[in-house]
Amino acid sequence: MNIVSTLRKSRARTVVAAAAVLALTLSACGSDESGSGSSGGTEDKAAAAGITLVKSGKLMVCTHLPYKPFQYKDGADVVGFDVDLLDLVAKDLGLEQEVVNIEWAQVTSGAAFKAKKCDMGMGAMTITPERQAAISITDPYMDATQVLMVKKDSGIKSLADLRGKKIGAQADTTGKKYADDNAKANGYTVIPFNDLAIQTNNVKSGRVDAAINDNGVLYDFVKANPDMEIATEFNTGEQYGFAALKDGSGPKLVEKFNEVLAKAKSDGQYNEIYKKWFGVEPKK
Repeated sequence: MNIVSTLRKSRARTVVAAAAVLALTLSACGSDESGSGSSGGTEDKAAAAGITLVKSGKLMVCTHLPYKPFQYKDGADVVGFDVDLLDLVAKDLGLEQEVVNIEWAQVTSGAAFKAKKCDMGMGAMTITPERQAAISITDPYMDATQVLMVKKDSGIKSLADLRGKKIGAQADTTGKKYADDNAKANGYTVIPFNDLAIQTNNVKSGRVDAAINDNGVLYDFVKANPDMEIATEFNTGEQYGFAALKDGSGPKLVEKFNEVLAKAKSDGQYNEIYKKWFGVEPKK
């Protein structure tokens, strides 16, 4: 082999080696930019916000179904006002929301979060001092009050008209507490029910004479059941919030929701979602 041939082969090897190094460098850069590497993806945004998730790539949300129009099953899907609001957080973090149906007391007591069943809790949950002591709660996202639902032409207009009668209330709710607090003065018996559907259907069937619950759910039920009516409202001055773990990632998730809620209210998304589920825009 002569010297010229040797030099040519040496240069060829150098070019091939350089090309290989360049290809590996570009490949590595492409992986970082696309976020498709093993360290990239949906976990990055949550981790950057100091949030540790119960399930990779998911925002796990606990609730007690049904509580229409806040959350209820439509076929295989869980839909509703609360669902749409928490979807804003899920999308902001690059996650998919997954709903877990669980006893309501598990959410309000914080047990569901401690057991790592979910990251957040929804359910038109009234903010109370007792709940604030047990769980992290977001800024208020909606005002609410309690109402009394009865059959049309029942003659019942107030709690006083229920003396000697039965009133249905949903267990572990502020409506149940309100019914209990006023039972002695008005002489009625409180019958607890595990969920909204059982409570409302027991008024329709006549097992109980009235039901007390949040205005949003009972007005929605009356709209679909013209044989029912709202007898009166009680000015309880309630506000709803979403729940999370008291410590750990809970406060960070609450902070993230508060940030997303403020943005949604300023850019009109909140009003759109509200009108979708309640037919009107929220009062200012």
